[in-house]
Amino acid sequence: MKKLTTLTALALLMSTSAIAQERTEFKVAWSIYVGWMPWGYLEDSGIMDKWADKYGIDVEIVQINDYVESINQYTAGQFDGVSATNMDTLSIPSGGGVDTTALIVGDYSNGNDAVILKGDGDLTSLTGMPVNLVELSVSHYLLARGLDSVGLSEADLGGVINTSDADMIAAFATDDVQAVVTWNPLVSEIMNDPNATKLFDSSDIPGEIIDLMVVNTETLAANPDFGKALVGAWYEVMGLMAAGDEEVLTAMAEASGTDIEGYKAQLASTEMFYSAADAVAFTSSPELPDTMVAVADFLFDKGILGEGAPSADFVGVEYPGGTITGDEANVMFRFDTTYMQMAADGEL
Repeated sequence: MKKLTTLTALALLMSTSAIAQERTEFKVAWSIYVGWMPWGYLEDSGIMDKWADKYGIDVEIVQINDYVESINQYTAGQFDGVSATNMDTLSIPSGGGVDTTALIVGDYSNGNDAVILKGDGDLTSLTGMPVNLVELSVSHYLLARGLDSVGLSEADLGGVINTSDADMIAAFATDDVQAVVTWNPLVSEIMNDPNATKLFDSSDIPGEIIDLMVVNTETLAANPDFGKALVGAWYEVMGLMAAGDEEVLTAMAEASGTDIEGYKAQLASTEMFYSAADAVAFTSSPELPDTMVAVADFLFDKGILGEGAPSADFVGVEYPGGTITGDEANVMFRFDTTYMQMAADGEL
């Protein structure tokens, strides 16, 4: 899901100074994924407008077809927030020097990301075989975790082939591709092939691939109403989804290219935090810092934890209560439950 964007110090300074001020207009980017479909619904249904109007601001929610590009544009200051995973937030904006806050912890993948083989076999069958995936993404991380579980490493493969998520289904259909790692809705589509065998998925590492809405920390600090509007709108839709609203779920299903049953199947492999209180509890858990340390280790091992990172501790990550992993002098990623707690307490 990502390649590190190279940003000069000057560009970062300009983008940060341009957005870290009190404003009334904001832009948020998102891309297709089961847990992020509510962002499209928020825009299309008018729920986002309703909450923005409540706080006297305007929030535009923009769909970007390329996930990596959406994060790159956020990092460059083109957006005030973006849907992203914990890993990609750490490596791209935070690793690139953009102080970023996880405003909403929406879900964790519980089967949505998978290692898939063409034909019969298990993870050891990947020995000597090339694997197609979005290089340096959560797919890459999932593959590494899977291989490690059977005593293998990437060096035992026939290499990894960087493949855009937009091209993954077509790639698997070719004779040249024998194994892929990807995420839903692509996993569901590929698994419709009778020759497809799922070898390992994110339910084997629950709570490690976390799906977020992240925002620029300085923008949020200067504009708390921006955070309140986003969080208020999000949990209104979470309430509708939790109640099984067929109209809402159908709209999300169609927007993601499936039907309601297909979308419900994807939701079944997603640990959605429909309740703000549940999201707060997960974000405040002692397991989260351990997960982020493991993710940082992986990113550093791959050479993508920020340009010139001297160690896996290069980027500081702050958690609710003030605990920090990584470099306390370089905190660039913050898990903040303030606004989710407001939603849980009915204060929005």
